[in-house]
Amino acid sequence: MPEEVRERIKLLILDSLGCGLYGAQLPWSKILQDTLGKTDTGGNTYVWGTRQRISSPHAVLINGSQVQSFELDDVHRVGIMHVGAVTLPGLIAVAESHRDMSGKDFLASAVAGYEIGPRVGVCMTQQHMGQGWHTGATLGVFSSAAASARALKLTSDQTVHALGIAGTQSAGLLAAQHGAMVKRMHAGRSAQSGFYGAILAESGFTGILDVFESPFGGFCSTFSGGAHEYDMNALSGGLGEQFETMRIALKFYSCVGSNHTTLDAIRDIQKAHPFTVDDLDKVVVHCSRITLDHVGWPYKPEGLVSAQLNLPFCVATLLLEGDVFVEQFTPDVVTNKARIALSERVKVVEDPEISALGSKHRHKIRVDVHLRDGSVFTETRESPKGSEFSFAPAEDIVAKFKKLTNHLLPPAQQSELIDIMLNVEKAPSARRIAELLRAPENAK
Repeated sequence: MPEEVRERIKLLILDSLGCGLYGAQLPWSKILQDTLGKTDTGGNTYVWGTRQRISSPHAVLINGSQVQSFELDDVHRVGIMHVGAVTLPGLIAVAESHRDMSGKDFLASAVAGYEIGPRVGVCMTQQHMGQGWHTGATLGVFSSAAASARALKLTSDQTVHALGIAGTQSAGLLAAQHGAMVKRMHAGRSAQSGFYGAILAESGFTGILDVFESPFGGFCSTFSGGAHEYDMNALSGGLGEQFETMRIALKFYSCVGSNHTTLDAIRDIQKAHPFTVDDLDKVVVHCSRITLDHVGWPYKPEGLVSAQLNLPFCVATLLLEGDVFVEQFTPDVVTNKARIALSERVKVVEDPEISALGSKHRHKIRVDVHLRDGSVFTETRESPKGSEFSFAPAEDIVAKFKKLTNHLLPPAQQSELIDIMLNVEKAPSARRIAELLRAPENAK
């Protein structure tokens, strides 16, 4: 494994763990914890950020949902998926409850997951999401199965079956982005499906051997709508030489990744040309068709999910609050009249030239800020802070982790978790990671 990949994935994992710990106290996570806890009274796998023990499959579902619970986690822009949320829950469950492994094996297993799911996304192209599939949910089963299979040290034949079992469980409808709590659960369910694939394959259960290639009922042919708009070469071309892990971005805004370039652009415009909301006439965002469909719809107060995904609402939040992080998304903001009114002055339009650039440039935007005095300021952004093109320094990622976990972990536990993750290849046992993800004994 190249050193740059090893160092990058440790930071990516730490970021996802911070997101999962923060998510433990959120209302929708509490519903999952309480509901599944009532139906599953046995088990030895912990729900992160709690003292709740439950069976591994249910713990994987909850923990994956917690990572993706507040639009804070990573994103692979071309593959269009959140990778840590679907990869890590099953892997850590294996380390905690199924097989002791070294930190080095843990890291290799994580890379397996971080490589495979995004490659399926690249294979499927934007057309997959354009049909209405929630791509992280459908693709994530392969990341989860790959990581868990590597962690369990399955044979190559068993791993093929694990992927085949996982692939037939792929699901997730993008309409969930319009306010439904179930959008948060998509990642957890995907992580669970991949984990099921690995543990069942270990026991001799069989899956679809040609899950990608089958011309009828295969993953690629079915999820492309039969149009064959997919690239099978992307699945394994350059595998082990060109690392998708290096193309995974982190978030520094608590909203969907498609919004970040716009928010960065507006911040830079304000730095160069200070203006207030009273000075503003309108904001026009020029973007790709997939970004317009994904986040550019007129805002309706249908829940925090829609607030965090909607681009006009997030622009209004930045202009009124000065930031778009966890503090800006309390339940009451969904119906905030000032934000809604300002969001109506944000217009999102397709730029056919950006659309033509394809998925590699799907986050590119051009923002025009129109002021009441007739001034117009324009800024173009290809990618946001934290992207593969401008990846954040380690100290910023550690700072984000601390900000997300200060409310939950005592300083000593927080510091140990950071230290073990940044030096995980030296750890004799990865089980300690799982132990450090539990809430302290005196936690409520």
